[in-house]
Amino acid sequence: MPVQDIRRKTPVTLLAVAIGLALQAGAIASAQEATAASGQEPVETLDTISVTGYRASLEKALDIKRGEAGVVDAIVAEDIADFPDLNLAESLQRIPGVSITRDGGEGRNISVRGLGPQFTRVRINGIEALATGGGTDTAGGVNRGRGFDFNTFASELFSQLVVRKTSSADVEEGSLGATVDLRTARPFDYDGFTLAAGGQASYNDLLEEANPRATFLVSNTFADNKLGALLSVAYTDRKVVEEGSDSVRWWTAQNATTNFFNPASPYTDALSPDVFHPRIPRYNVYRHEQERLGVTASVQFKPNPNTELSFDALYARFDANRYQDNINAVSFSRTNASGKQNTLVMDGEIDANGNLVYGVFDNVDIRSEGRYDEQTTDFKQWSWELKHRFTDAFSMSAVVGNVQSTYDNPIQTTVIMDKFDVDGYSWDYRRNSRLPVFNYGNMDPLDPNGWTLAEIRLRPQWTRNEYDASQVDFNWIASSYFTLRGGAHYKDYTFQSKEWRRPSETNVPAMDSATLAGLLRQFGTYGIGAGGVNQWLVPDVAAFQEALGIHNGEGIYQVFDNLSTLAANNRTINERSLGYYVQGDFNFDIGNVPLRGNVGVRRVDTDLTSDGWSFLAGVPVPTRVTHNYSDTLPSMNLAAEITPDFVVRLAAAKVMTRPNLGFLNPGATVSASGGAFTVTTGNPKLEPFRAKTLDLNLEWYFTNEALLSLGLFYKDIDSFIQNSRESRPYNTSGLPNELLIGTIATPEDIFTFNQPLNTPGGELRGYEISYQQPFTFLPGFWQNFGVQLNYTYVDSDIQYLNSAGVPTVKGPMVGLSENAWNATLYYDDKKFSARVSAAYRDEFVNTIPGREGSDVEATSEFTTVDASVSYKLTDRWTISLEGLNLTDEWTDLWMDTAGDRSIAYTHTGRQYMLGFRYKF
Repeated sequence: MPVQDIRRKTPVTLLAVAIGLALQAGAIASAQEATAASGQEPVETLDTISVTGYRASLEKALDIKRGEAGVVDAIVAEDIADFPDLNLAESLQRIPGVSITRDGGEGRNISVRGLGPQFTRVRINGIEALATGGGTDTAGGVNRGRGFDFNTFASELFSQLVVRKTSSADVEEGSLGATVDLRTARPFDYDGFTLAAGGQASYNDLLEEANPRATFLVSNTFADNKLGALLSVAYTDRKVVEEGSDSVRWWTAQNATTNFFNPASPYTDALSPDVFHPRIPRYNVYRHEQERLGVTASVQFKPNPNTELSFDALYARFDANRYQDNINAVSFSRTNASGKQNTLVMDGEIDANGNLVYGVFDNVDIRSEGRYDEQTTDFKQWSWELKHRFTDAFSMSAVVGNVQSTYDNPIQTTVIMDKFDVDGYSWDYRRNSRLPVFNYGNMDPLDPNGWTLAEIRLRPQWTRNEYDASQVDFNWIASSYFTLRGGAHYKDYTFQSKEWRRPSETNVPAMDSATLAGLLRQFGTYGIGAGGVNQWLVPDVAAFQEALGIHNGEGIYQVFDNLSTLAANNRTINERSLGYYVQGDFNFDIGNVPLRGNVGVRRVDTDLTSDGWSFLAGVPVPTRVTHNYSDTLPSMNLAAEITPDFVVRLAAAKVMTRPNLGFLNPGATVSASGGAFTVTTGNPKLEPFRAKTLDLNLEWYFTNEALLSLGLFYKDIDSFIQNSRESRPYNTSGLPNELLIGTIATPEDIFTFNQPLNTPGGELRGYEISYQQPFTFLPGFWQNFGVQLNYTYVDSDIQYLNSAGVPTVKGPMVGLSENAWNATLYYDDKKFSARVSAAYRDEFVNTIPGREGSDVEATSEFTTVDASVSYKLTDRWTISLEGLNLTDEWTDLWMDTAGDRSIAYTHTGRQYMLGFRYKF
C-alpha cells in the first residue's frame, strides 16, 4: 500500500448537498427576476428584514472575504461568542481548510490546507506572536517550536479572526500555510457605553464535576467620541479526566543484538524475529486541572478626522496542572538480563500482521508510576498604533510593540516503584486492538506490600519567546485607479529553552516496604479495561514531597543543567529580520468587468545567532553559530467580478517559513568509542522552507448572505527540512577538531551524523469547496434555518530520506489530512437560536519514516460534534445550553500501515455548559 493512502478514506456527500441547495436557491432567484422583468406585480410585498444575531455575524464575515483582493476567510465577534468553543483553535476549525490537533480534549494547534502548525504565522493586533505551553508526551510535550498553542486563549477575548491563505507584499513573511490575524476589541467598535457579561457552569460527564466559566466587557467613548476605553476579562476553570491505553510503540520479539525473550520460553512461536509486541503496555489516566485567565485593554484617541492613536494590551495566563497515573509491565522495554532476556513466554497468539496480540508471561517486572506537573504559560503583549492622513491622497500608519510568552514547568516529578518477577502476567488485544485487557497473574495491584522504590525523576523545564516589533507603512493614492504602498518592518525575536535533571534518577533513599506502603494511593480508570484489572496503587507525589522534601532542591534532590543529556533543550536562538516592500493596488474595469488586486515584492534579510553547547572530551563548551539569509518574495493577487455576484480570484507568490527552532541548536555531541563514531547535532546553517504558490478561487454570491465557492491551490515546495542520518568524514562537518581530543578518532574518520538537513521538497495540491446560505426562500419558520458546509482535499508528494540520508520514499507531508470537512446547521430568529456543528479530519502522519522499522506513525481520523441552543429572554438577557464532543470521540495514535499497531488511545468524555449572557 503506498504511503499516500495511509488507510481508508471517507466519501464526502456534502458537495452534492451544497450544489443541490445552491442550484435550488439560484432557480428561485432566477424565477423572481423573471417575474420582475415581465412587469407582473408580486403576489405579496415583504417587509425589509433586519439581519441580527448569528446570521449577522456570518454576513459580516462574507463581507470581509468578498472585499479582500486575496483569498481570505474570517469569523467575527458574535460568531465566536455563540459557538461552543473552549478556545481559539476550536473557533478556527470552522474555517475551510483549517484542521486542529487536540490535547487534553481541547484544541491546541491548527493546520491550514495540510500544512502543520510550524507553517502558520499568527499576528495579534498586527504584531507576530507565539504562545507556547506543555502537553502530554503523546501530544508532543513541551512546545519548543514555532507552532502557536491556541489553547492559551479564550475565544471571547477576540472580536475578529482572519485567515489569510494567500500572500501579499504588505503582509510580513514567514508562512507557507496561512497568516492568522487575531484582533481584540476596541472601544470605537461600539456605539457609546457597552456592558456585557456572561457566566457558565461546565460539566464533564467522565469526571462528573462542574466548573465555572465567566466573561466581562465594558467599553465607553468620551469627549464627543474622540476618546474611548475598553476592558474585557475571560476566565475558565476546567477539570477533565483523560483515560485510555498506550504501548509507547511496539518492538520486535528479537533481533541480532540483545532484544529477545528468554529462549527457554515454552511458547517458541513468539520468538520469531518478525513478531511485534507492545513495549510498555499500560492504562493511563490523566487528570487535567486548568485555569485560563485573559484580560484585554484598549484606549483610542482621535483628536481630529485625520489622526488616530490606539493602545492595546493583552494578558493571558494558562495554568495547566496535570496528574498522570499508570501501571505497566516494564520488562518488555528492557533489553538487559533483568528485562526481556529474563521473561518467559508461556502462551500467546500472533495475528495476521505479526502482532503478539495475546500473551501470558512469567518473570515480569511490574512498574507503578505517579507523575505530577505544574505548568504555567504567561502571555503579555502591548502595542501602539498611529494612523495619520497628511492629505487626501497621502497617509501613513505605524505600529510598535512587544510580545512575551513564558512557559514554566517548575515541577515535573515522577515517582516510580517496582515489583519483580511476577508470574502469569497477561495482555489480550484480540477483542479490541486499542483497549486491551490486562491481568497481573500472582500479583495483586492493590496490595501495598512488596514494592521497591526505583526512581524519582525531577525534570523542570522553561521556555520563553519574545518579540520586539516595529512597522511603518505609507499609502499614496495616485489616482482613483491606483494606490502605491510601501513600508518597512523590523523584528527582533529571541527564543530561550532550559531543562534540568538530577544527576542520577535512580539515587533514591532506602525505604522498607511498610514505609513505602504509607505513601501510596489507589487509583484507576473510569470504566475501561472490563474483564481485566483497572484499579491499582500508585505513588502519591504529594505524600513523597511531605516525607522526603523532593521539591526542596536539597541534597540528592538538587537539579542541574545536566548538559550531557539535555544539551538540545538548553539553548538560545536570536533572529533579527528587516523587511521592506513596495506594492501597487489597482482597481479598474476591463470592458464591463471590474478588476482589482495588487502586485508587489517584499525583501527580507534575516540574521541568526544560535547559542548552545558542544562537548570537548566530555566537557560542555559554549558554542555559538551565526548565519544569515535573504529572500525576495514577489506576489500578485487579482479579483475579477465577472458578474456582480461572481468573483474570480487568482494569486501567485513566493513564500518562506523559517526553520523549526529545534533544528537550529548549534551544539554537537561527539561519541567515538569502540567502532561507533557518531555526531548528534542541530544545524544552525539551515535555509528556510521555501515554496512557490498558485491559487485560483471561484466565488458565487448567488443571493444575500450566501456563497458557493471553489478554491484550487498548488504549492511547489523547493526546500524542505528533515532529520536525517548520513555517513561522511568528520572533517566535512565544519565542527572543530578539538571535539575529538581524548577520543581514538581522527578528523578523516567516517562518522554517522544525526542532523536536520535541507532536502528536496515536493508538491502540495488541493481544493476547497464552501457553501453557506440562510434558507430565506422557504416558507414559515423554515426560513430561519441555514447551513454552512465546507470540504477540503489536500495531497502532497514530499521526498523523504532513509537512515543513510539517501532520497527514497515519497509520502505525505507530516500533519497533512487528505480530507477534512466542517458542517453547521443552524436556526436563528429574534428569540431562539440553535446550532449543531460537526468537524471531520482525516488521518494524518506524525512521523515518516516511523520508528521500530515502521513506515509511518500516524493519528486516525476523527469527527467531533458540538451543539448550542440559546433563548433571548429580553433584549438584554440570554440563556444558553451548549455541548462539546457529544459523541465522545477517542484519539487514536498508531504505527505501521500494515501492522496497524496502537501507540495511544484516549478519550475525555462529553462537556456540557449551561450559562447566561447580559448586554447593556
